[in-house]
Amino acid sequence: MTSPTVLVQMILLLPMLLLWVSAVEAGGGVGVNYGTRGTTLPAPSDVARFLARETLVDRVRLFDADPAVLRAFAGTGLAVDVTVPNGDVPRLVHLGYARRWVRENVAPHARAGSNISRVLVGDEVTTEANRTLLLSLAPAMQNVHTALAAESLLHVKVSTTHSLGVLTSTEQPSAARFRDGYDTAIVRPLLRFLRATAAPFMVNAYPFYALTNDTLDMALFRPGAAGGVVDEGTGLVYANVLDAQLDAVHSAIRRMGFGDVDIAVSETGWPSAGEDWELGVGADLARDYNRNAIRHLGSGVGTPLMPNRTFEVSIFSLFDENLRPGPVSQRNFGLFHGDMTPVYDAGIFTDPEAVVPVSTKVTPAAAETGQRQWCVPKPAADEMMLQENIDFACGQEGIDCAAIRPGGVCYEPNTVQAHAAYAMNLFFHSNGRHAFNCDFGQTGIVTTADPSYGGCKFM
Repeated sequence: MTSPTVLVQMILLLPMLLLWVSAVEAGGGVGVNYGTRGTTLPAPSDVARFLARETLVDRVRLFDADPAVLRAFAGTGLAVDVTVPNGDVPRLVHLGYARRWVRENVAPHARAGSNISRVLVGDEVTTEANRTLLLSLAPAMQNVHTALAAESLLHVKVSTTHSLGVLTSTEQPSAARFRDGYDTAIVRPLLRFLRATAAPFMVNAYPFYALTNDTLDMALFRPGAAGGVVDEGTGLVYANVLDAQLDAVHSAIRRMGFGDVDIAVSETGWPSAGEDWELGVGADLARDYNRNAIRHLGSGVGTPLMPNRTFEVSIFSLFDENLRPGPVSQRNFGLFHGDMTPVYDAGIFTDPEAVVPVSTKVTPAAAETGQRQWCVPKPAADEMMLQENIDFACGQEGIDCAAIRPGGVCYEPNTVQAHAAYAMNLFFHSNGRHAFNCDFGQTGIVTTADPSYGGCKFM
């Protein structure tokens, strides 16, 4: 028999759950971007179990097609979007390569219980300064679609992600258009393909990057933010920045005659920490933005140009990732720390009071044995010093750094932090695993969390 307390909790949760169900049925839903550029991240199996059991997340976007991660999500029911690396996109114009890529990276996992929902051909290819890559995009997408059909996987959609840099401007949504030279040869065939296959145009939309002192309230969905901004072309009033960005995308697409193509938010988010000069960073602001973005896009209100609809949205990112390049903010977009404790409550827990986060912390007994230790760079270590660490470690006799050279299993991600982690750990293990062998001028730290990822295994 259900207790009165549980019944009250169910009644209180009912409006939220109904909103969630209606958002999913109408093409909405909430996802997360699961990146792995970190040295202290939990095992994929722990991540998959936690998301499926303890959160409202129904979709996960991967930045690759890591077989270990895909295996972890098998049987969870969570939709998974996999990504073809930008470097592989030109090869996909050859149907044989596309069929091989699908056979190796999608088909076996789909048949083993992973709910692969989309293949994303590249990430923000449309803002790359590489015309060969740009002209390859639509043919590559068509070939991947053909390859999926050959494997009886037509339910797997094909799309790609775009930054707002593909537009001329988003300040006046109704006036937005695609950048000169992109519309006819690049974007039009892409939109034609999306329409024909009922796949969405996927956009990475970040009000944080358009932030000024005057627009902070609008970016955070604060009520009555400066009375809103009027679009001079339509007279419509915009009360938040994200609506203006999405309507700018819609206007550009509609101007080309494809206004019926759906739009999904493949990335949005807000950093919880950053440099002193970065405006608007902070855990409270990140919490407010992500909570409000999820609530707004799933509410059914829509935007001024696209009213009465919900939007699929994926938050960037699942974890803080200390190996991401750039300013401090780039490493602090995560909803969770590496031990699965929340950076803040973004409102995605099924039952916030009952959540027991999965932990990857080593028990005292294990730590005291001195076993299973790795040497990695400190998160804020200077890149010039880390490059010196790489040169020093890889120059030592008996240390083989082939794995972080071009073509090596640990070459990607091609960042100083990632390569330094591998080289510093090799030196640490090759010299007795003493704490002083991980000092590197106070840029290294010993960790008990395995920094291995994909096929890249750390000693």
